[in-house]
Amino acid sequence: MDVYEAVTSRRAVRGFTDRQVPKEVLERVLSAAAWAPSGSNLQPWHAYVVTGRPLAEIKKRAGEHLAAGDPWDEPEYQQYPYALKSPYRERRSAFGEQRYGSLGIPREDVEARQRAAAANWDCFGAPAALFCYIDRDLGRPQWSDVGMYLQSVMLLLRAEGLHSCTQMAWAKFHRTVAEVLSPPDELILFCGMSIGFEDVTVSHPRTGRAPLDETVTFFEG
Repeated sequence: MDVYEAVTSRRAVRGFTDRQVPKEVLERVLSAAAWAPSGSNLQPWHAYVVTGRPLAEIKKRAGEHLAAGDPWDEPEYQQYPYALKSPYRERRSAFGEQRYGSLGIPREDVEARQRAAAANWDCFGAPAALFCYIDRDLGRPQWSDVGMYLQSVMLLLRAEGLHSCTQMAWAKFHRTVAEVLSPPDELILFCGMSIGFEDVTVSHPRTGRAPLDETVTFFEG
């Protein structure tokens, strides 16, 4: 698989089979992803790869919180601005319409949307997950470095025939994850990433992208 194919075939897959991902594949992917760029080579990512019983325990605990109607954990960072301006507001709205529309869930059916969102905390059935942390003392440039690392991981997973879904949703249960993983106190859970083989029986509508002239400006001489 060449780089262009890896980039264009990568998408957020929300349905995985229970086929196990070999550890040696994950080790190969993460060894290569370590070459992702970072300012002054800080390498600010802290990745916890979880499978088997520990992942099942995290899913179980999150599911119990959801079933009990427990509130989400106190947020450690703001996922989106409180008032998204245009064009970001429209793009987010379009994503929601496509995501829930593909499931046959109308906008006004809040309960059904919540049930669909709950699949996040089962990793959409994936047998492997990566929980990515960053030191809470680091700043915005280092958060962007973590994003480049995660993109590298996702593209390398595609090269291995695997799919993924990054999920800031896991930050809403960061205490639940920490109960199992016991990360140092100085780390913040940025996101989770579900990893596995795609369940091709599950529909995955491809979200669109803005035209190039909306996001790129060429200055030619």
